[in-house]
Amino acid sequence: MATVNEQMQEASIGHAVDLQHLSNAEVRKVMRLLNSVDADLRVKLMEAIERLGPDSYTTRHLNTVLASVYELNKSVYASIGEAMAESVVSIGQYEAGYQGALFAKVIPAQVLAQVRLSTVSLAQVRGIALARPFQGRLLKEWMGDLEAGRAAKIRDGIRMGMVEGQTTGQIVRRIMGTKAQGYADGMIARSRHDVESMVRTAISHTAQGVRESYYKANSDIVAEVSWLSTLDGRTSAPCRLRDRLIYTNDDDHAPVGHKVPWLSGPGKLHWCCRSTSTPIIASYEALKQAKGLPEGVRASMDGQVPQSTNYGEWIKSQGAARQDQVLGPARGKLLRDGGLDLDQFYNDKGKLLTLDQLREQDAAAFGRAGL
Repeated sequence: MATVNEQMQEASIGHAVDLQHLSNAEVRKVMRLLNSVDADLRVKLMEAIERLGPDSYTTRHLNTVLASVYELNKSVYASIGEAMAESVVSIGQYEAGYQGALFAKVIPAQVLAQVRLSTVSLAQVRGIALARPFQGRLLKEWMGDLEAGRAAKIRDGIRMGMVEGQTTGQIVRRIMGTKAQGYADGMIARSRHDVESMVRTAISHTAQGVRESYYKANSDIVAEVSWLSTLDGRTSAPCRLRDRLIYTNDDDHAPVGHKVPWLSGPGKLHWCCRSTSTPIIASYEALKQAKGLPEGVRASMDGQVPQSTNYGEWIKSQGAARQDQVLGPARGKLLRDGGLDLDQFYNDKGKLLTLDQLREQDAAAFGRAGL
């Protein structure tokens, strides 16, 4: 039978995968908001450029004619900010509830009868989500910066176009991009990537912050914390270095048995960090409150750090339904029946290969998988 800490690690890896799917859904929601104003933005840009005229181009006049563009830009980022504030608080509440349910499920009832679990309040969740900076700024500050950054790109695009003598249509295409390229060639395309990074980072920051608060609130039973990195072709070098390292369960997060610093912590170490953590539950002998427990319960509470299981090993150990949920049906079959490992789904730069690229790379694997 798996020990408490082995069960905790297994659940933490699966939960991290689920949070990535949640992040994907939040990104799609925010992108729909951003895309919803594209048609209006294009019209307002064309109107502004026509009013600007090549003979009356000054910075003051430019800012005047772009007033409606700026207002539309400000409005959509305000909507994104409101949606994100609501989302991260909800995700934080979910995380607190998940941790409570996980502890109640994994830790033997005989132990919980003697050791009371504490919770993370809504006020604490809101503070973590909205009042703690990530990557140097609060959520509302990042929204202001992103709005200003896109406005500056629009302004710069018009300036360059006017200097180069481009037509109105050429300037708009330069800023917005072309349909043939999926608008990825426009100057404001970078803004979409920046928003996506902000969404993913805000979610991981909130979830990990709540996780850490829950561990600290239950420090009488959570002895230490283990860093868990999602080891695949996209994992950053700092996260690979810290995978499975142990830290103290306090504000300092001091290294245990090594010298690698915690820094900001998993999920917060860098932009779009996918690392997470798992609690190391104290052994039966270390629990002062728990006495007279059955031998089987005592054995499950051994306090040992589980053996390392990376993401690739974890996904291989899951059932077909879970593999298909995480990877998609085709890649799930390639993993199960095609003989491919997780890392083979990515190129040397950590980008997920398309199915066509995978087929070109290893057609035999598709044959083995019956695809």
